[in-house]
Amino acid sequence: MLATLARAATRRPLTVILLWTLFLLLGFGLGTGVFGRLSDNVPEVPGTESEHAARYLDRADPAGESLTAVVEGVPVADPDLRAQVGRAVADVRDVAGVAAVPDPYTTRGLTSEDGRALIVPVTLEGGLDDDAEEAAVDAAVARLQQIDAPEVHVSGGPLLGQQLGERAQEDVRNAELISLPVVLVLLLVVFGGLRAAALPLVIAVSGIAGAFLALFVFSEITDISVFAIQVTTMLGLGLAVDYALLMLVRFREERRHTDDVALAVRRTVERAGRTVLFSGLTVAVSLTGLLVFPSVFLRSMGLAVAAVVVLDMLAAVTLLPALLARFGGRISPAKERPDEEEGRFFARVARFAARRRVAVLAVVVPALLVLALPVTGMRIAVGDATQLPASSEARQLYDTVGAHFPPGSGVDPVTVVLRPGTDPATADRVRALHPGATARELPGGATVVSLPVAGSVDGDAATGLVREVRRMRGAEPVEVTGTAARLVDFRQMLADRAPWAALTVLAGIFVLLFAFTGSVLLPLRTIATTLLSLGAALGVVVWVFQDGHGAGLLGAEGLGALSLTAPPLIVAIAFGLAMDYELFILARMREAREQGAGEAEAVVTGLRRSGRVVTCAALLLAVVFGAFMTGGFSPILQIGLGLTLAVLIDATVVRMLLVPATMALLGRRAWWAPRPLRRVHDRIGLREETPAERELVHH
Repeated sequence: MLATLARAATRRPLTVILLWTLFLLLGFGLGTGVFGRLSDNVPEVPGTESEHAARYLDRADPAGESLTAVVEGVPVADPDLRAQVGRAVADVRDVAGVAAVPDPYTTRGLTSEDGRALIVPVTLEGGLDDDAEEAAVDAAVARLQQIDAPEVHVSGGPLLGQQLGERAQEDVRNAELISLPVVLVLLLVVFGGLRAAALPLVIAVSGIAGAFLALFVFSEITDISVFAIQVTTMLGLGLAVDYALLMLVRFREERRHTDDVALAVRRTVERAGRTVLFSGLTVAVSLTGLLVFPSVFLRSMGLAVAAVVVLDMLAAVTLLPALLARFGGRISPAKERPDEEEGRFFARVARFAARRRVAVLAVVVPALLVLALPVTGMRIAVGDATQLPASSEARQLYDTVGAHFPPGSGVDPVTVVLRPGTDPATADRVRALHPGATARELPGGATVVSLPVAGSVDGDAATGLVREVRRMRGAEPVEVTGTAARLVDFRQMLADRAPWAALTVLAGIFVLLFAFTGSVLLPLRTIATTLLSLGAALGVVVWVFQDGHGAGLLGAEGLGALSLTAPPLIVAIAFGLAMDYELFILARMREAREQGAGEAEAVVTGLRRSGRVVTCAALLLAVVFGAFMTGGFSPILQIGLGLTLAVLIDATVVRMLLVPATMALLGRRAWWAPRPLRRVHDRIGLREETPAERELVHH
């Protein structure tokens, strides 16, 4: 397959480039439409009690979306403000599609006790189509913002998704403006020439277009989280640079041995392209673990990110070879260096780790385990507006309400649905759980009890209230829904499905690594060392964002829990990225063995030839992830920091120290496989002819 792709790229480079140009236009034209389709609703899990009860309520008593406006800075009792608010309330009530707007001056709890702020809630009619809802929201917001006060903030409902989408688009644009010039400068340092340095950026732009297009396609069939934009774009950009870097380094090496550009391109695709192919597959397999979870958000993220990875891989083995075939003759070959000088630093590190293998393992493994310790106390939460940047409209509204109204104001209550036939005694016990409980009858005989939440929507009080209702109901037809109930169900879903997700990913990775190496022990060793670096990175994220140590340096704050989106995405993506560097190194080790090097020397040669590429790739990825951490969304900060640390720890401590130490410890056994599996690998494992074999054929 790779040979076929290489021939197509060298024989019809302009055709390949034209097809990718059309893809880029489609991605940046049609694909960017996804910014208007983003959702902030993450924790829904199909089939759970909370989701089942929510659907029942939608059928029995359809309710529309709601918006919230908060006015601050003028005394509530000011006659002019009261008159303005009265006129605004009356006008918004007349907007087509608006169901209700209570007067804050005559409705209890909508004016603050300090007399400095008031809240205007707006409820839309149920069953509005998208155009009618958008028109109603725009008209209501425009009228409310005409109130003459120092601070008027409007957010919530469909408006929140729109605001977050606009912020996500701005953050992606800013991250690209920051990361692309820095990446270009680093590539100039690596390659010493503008032509070679510019090509990875072309592949990176392809990755970004692929991210937009993949998300747009998935938005046609499912909700796409606002956080998906940053995650898929940062990964698409980072992996594209990674793969292009590997291919270009190999191309310049091949150019040392031939003046035939087409031949150099074909050899590059046959050798480095194989590593890119396996790397892309391992990242995609790592993300399939997200498909095990029934959460629509996690499944859509897994599919979207996997699609971006595959597109990056295809760009690296088709578009880049075509560009090299057309313009590669102007790229200077890598400088010829004696073996003892090439990668001298990495060779010394590898020899040191191999000689002191027991000491290296005794120091590095406990250190990584210590960094991973905070994971044992990790908590996840839905989060509130404190996860958003301080400049966002939703965060300003949240801060204003928090400053002037009692704790828990504006927090979604725990909603209990008492179906017909519920024992009155059970209903009384539910109402008695909170003195502020309210009840309303639904058509058909059901009763809905709303239990106010003390503290945050995902705090211990709220989730404890959900568990208490579910404990006390017994066999009665009582269901609990609301944000806190969704969080409880989401946590339970993670606990139930995580072992199966892990088993799926580990089995897939094992099979791919076996096909790549022909060894049984190498996949096991790789998985173990990768889990160490992943645990260490996630532990630091918990220590920073959950416990609050140093979070202020990143423009965030300790929240007492991680965003429920962060841990599964960090684990899935970081595991795949770690496989990238493992494959880069194993490919060079395997090649050295095929050329006749001994076991110990193959390890040193593998590190010598791949160390520079792995280090540069990790640094470039860290730059990309770091640029996306400037946006201020706490979940993106958590994901960005987790991936950055995982990449840097894996590319340095693990690959430069643990890999040679464990390889030296295993010796020849590292490449062992039982005879039946060896025969299977000889039959189905992908194998390219080595340069030495090529020379024999030519002679």
